[in-house]
Amino acid sequence: MTAAADPGQAREVLAARLRPSGAVPAPAPADAVVQELYAAHALTLIRLANLLVRDRAEAEDVVQDAFTALYRALPRLRDHDQLLPYVRTAVINGCRSALRGQRRAAQLATRDRPAQAPAAASAEASVLLNEERRAVFAAMSRLPRRSREVLVLRYYLDLTDREIAQTLGVSRGTVSSTASRAVAALTREFGSDHDID
Repeated sequence: MTAAADPGQAREVLAARLRPSGAVPAPAPADAVVQELYAAHALTLIRLANLLVRDRAEAEDVVQDAFTALYRALPRLRDHDQLLPYVRTAVINGCRSALRGQRRAAQLATRDRPAQAPAAASAEASVLLNEERRAVFAAMSRLPRRSREVLVLRYYLDLTDREIAQTLGVSRGTVSSTASRAVAALTREFGSDHDID
């Protein structure tokens, strides 16, 4: 037997020989990093995406695509402390793309059809979503896209203005002013008897 010229290759050969027959090799470091991040944050990111796109399956697809993009980009990323903000940004961008696709599909579907009354919510959906919650979602849907994103990141994920700015790629001042305008719009719509902050 000759020694391998590359020390890394020699370690792999030795590890393969010492591994019990049929044993699965340990995941590569990149795999472990992405798996750990996925296990810790996937559910929260799916909920975030669901709040933005209002479709659970689409939200799951957006998050899966974001983690796939992270896995592919991991060798190029230098600061592994910024992986979660990277994935959040990818989820937000994926939600934007999904919403554009939903709008295009809705436009195509309604282009040649006469206007119809919206479908009534099922009895099950009526039980699950009370009237006030539906009103909040309706009011949120009337806000501009960035306002919705800022409010969801601030009040659902409890991110700081700095983290929101980093996720959306805007300044902290933009985050503050956008949140302020969005809260003011919701306050006008619901009146001052509702505590939005």
